[in-house]
Amino acid sequence: MYLNQTIGRLLKEKAERLPGHDAVVYSKEGIRHTYEEFYELTGQVAKALMALGVNKGDHIAAWSTNRFEWLLLQFGSARMGAVLVTVNTNYQKSELEYLLKQSDTTTLFMMDKFRDTSYVEIVQSIVGTTGNNGRVKSNDLPKLKQLIYMEEQETDGLLSWKSFLKMAASTSDEELTKRESELEPHDVINMQYTSGTTGFPKGVMLTHHNIVNNGHQVANAMKLSEKDRLCIPVPFFHCFGCVLGVLACVSVGATMVPVVQFDPELVLQTVEKEKCTGLHGVPTMFIAELNLDSFDDYDLSTLRTGIMAGSPCPIEVMKKVINLMGMDEITIAYGQTESSPVITQTRTDDPIERRVETVGKKHPIVEVKIVDPVTGEEVPTGDQGELCTRGYLVMKGYYNMPEATAQAIDSDGWLHTGDLATMDEDGYVKVTGRLKDMIIRGGENIYPREIEEFLYTNPAIIDVQVIGVPDEKYGEKVAACVQVKEGEGVTEEDIRSYCKGKIAHYKIPEYIFFIDEYPMTASGKIQKYKLRKIAEELKDKSVKTV
Repeated sequence: MYLNQTIGRLLKEKAERLPGHDAVVYSKEGIRHTYEEFYELTGQVAKALMALGVNKGDHIAAWSTNRFEWLLLQFGSARMGAVLVTVNTNYQKSELEYLLKQSDTTTLFMMDKFRDTSYVEIVQSIVGTTGNNGRVKSNDLPKLKQLIYMEEQETDGLLSWKSFLKMAASTSDEELTKRESELEPHDVINMQYTSGTTGFPKGVMLTHHNIVNNGHQVANAMKLSEKDRLCIPVPFFHCFGCVLGVLACVSVGATMVPVVQFDPELVLQTVEKEKCTGLHGVPTMFIAELNLDSFDDYDLSTLRTGIMAGSPCPIEVMKKVINLMGMDEITIAYGQTESSPVITQTRTDDPIERRVETVGKKHPIVEVKIVDPVTGEEVPTGDQGELCTRGYLVMKGYYNMPEATAQAIDSDGWLHTGDLATMDEDGYVKVTGRLKDMIIRGGENIYPREIEEFLYTNPAIIDVQVIGVPDEKYGEKVAACVQVKEGEGVTEEDIRSYCKGKIAHYKIPEYIFFIDEYPMTASGKIQKYKLRKIAEELKDKSVKTV
């Protein structure tokens, strides 16, 4: 069943039904608000945006970690009809400039800095001098009019968060109510730039209808309720944070327990202190938590569920999360930003084999099919092809990119994911790789995921990514970029010997590189196109073949 409502209406319902229930808790920062209080605060942000001159459909951008202000903006902008453009926290100057220009952003909210990157310096280098209260006039960015500093203190040329909130007083409750009445569930309300695992980012336009329903379907698959407290260390600027985390909680009245910036120790501290029942993360996050020397010091007994997603979930890691962290009802979710994002998900009562070997089955109110990438015809059960989906979850399109939109969504409304997958007779899907990741070695099609899953069974290996590198004779050869456990004296030959007799000769990696860290997006996805470039540079230094 669809939820035919806006994000603002969804939140209002929870504020009326559960006024005194915890809506959001920032454990380390000491921020705690009930649903009634949170609804009032989002109204203040909505009225401040209106006072600032932001109109329905205007694009505003948020460049920040998972701070409370970001959360207020997500709901405040949705309540008054602005489109929230989410900005990757790892962006540098050229990437930010591209996003601001391509998205037609009128107002930018930003924190002071992230790690060693000064956001203020980057923005000022792009827009030049600013007028009083953060007013902007830039020839390069003609749509950008306003900069807001998401900090309490004042700084030259920027409007502080505190001063911004004070502006709400000039907008009446009646004006906000009128604006909210003009909003429709199918209005675009969120724009996320694809994380660039395959190249230049595109702005994915998502509606209230898209993400309200996806959050609700995710919550149902997890059996999430108002009794749950979900720890959210994944970034808000990505669907994993703002939909699978935030909107899943609000759809059922659960408590959001965000972590401002991922730190494995802080995550476990938060879970213990706030008695969290759920925890989200990408595989690398769970790996970091499990490998803490202090892991056994924490009481994680309240945990039962959560989601592991964002990149392929190593089977061995999944088993440890279930057995060592006690997350017996953890689910795996699969999808992409263009599908709001979740298409398939395992269920809490699925047998462990389903939860470690598949990405589950489709949500109840969507369609999924596996097609031959060449002919477009549906393939027989169990055969590999491209996964396509159709229904409420398909994006409105890429902003100002009609040709790219037409390539992604066909004339019958099917979104082509670019992912290779199989589906069994019970509807369970196994993702076998990306169309673009497939390695073709001398005419043999090789799927990296298959080799990665095999290598994960080697107890010395923490993580592995398999890619193809160019070769004059074969077209491509297999390369494995490996991370091994500290203290393990593993050699390239050890890994090849482990493979011999267990996987086909042509699948055994011909190049093996030991790597400390992978190039990643801020949301935890490994950027294989960057990894290929690194491997190509290393190839000449390691000319060893099987």
